[in-house]
Amino acid sequence: MKKFFLFPLFAAFFSFGSAAFAQTVDTNSPDGMVKTVTGQVIDAIRADKSIQSGDISQITRLVNEKILPYMDFRRTTQLAMGRNWRAATPDQQTQIIEQFKMLLIRTYSGALAQVRDQQIQYKPFRANPDDTDVVVRSIVMNNGQPIELDYRLYKTPQGWRVYDINVLGAWLIQAYQQQFNEQIQQHGIDGLVQFLTQRNQQLAASKSS
Repeated sequence: MKKFFLFPLFAAFFSFGSAAFAQTVDTNSPDGMVKTVTGQVIDAIRADKSIQSGDISQITRLVNEKILPYMDFRRTTQLAMGRNWRAATPDQQTQIIEQFKMLLIRTYSGALAQVRDQQIQYKPFRANPDDTDVVVRSIVMNNGQPIELDYRLYKTPQGWRVYDINVLGAWLIQAYQQQFNEQIQQHGIDGLVQFLTQRNQQLAASKSS
């Protein structure tokens, strides 16, 4: 799996920008939604010392409350699994979604503690009124280094939802597709569930040691 640790997933996803804590999130505007939630998350991080210290329970709470409502993680997981998704039972799908989500949170939780005053520049948003799949593009300045950070969203009856993220040219879904496919080919759907579960256990153990 391609690794992109310069801007880990959940730090990259909605953790940079200006203060916007009191703003209502307009899910009918893809670029507006990204900008607003960005501000809300960074404000929450700055106000919570436990998140800054890397408390996994508080980081999970933050992700669940302020990120996942605007992300279709089921779609993310489904696309990462590709055609194997249909071979999984509903119970297996649920387990994979939850374990994958926790894997990403645990893997990249340390990045949230490092969020401070990085500056983000949004590129001009271009989309047609009838588009249902769009990309919000941005550049994050981290210690003077520009880092490409893009969000892919699709339109739902409930508004726009993020389902993929691009960091330095590496899209999240593409980065995990090969690893998921290899695990399923070698060990089946249950093997993928077991792999994700064991990886989470390993990360939890290393965090507590």
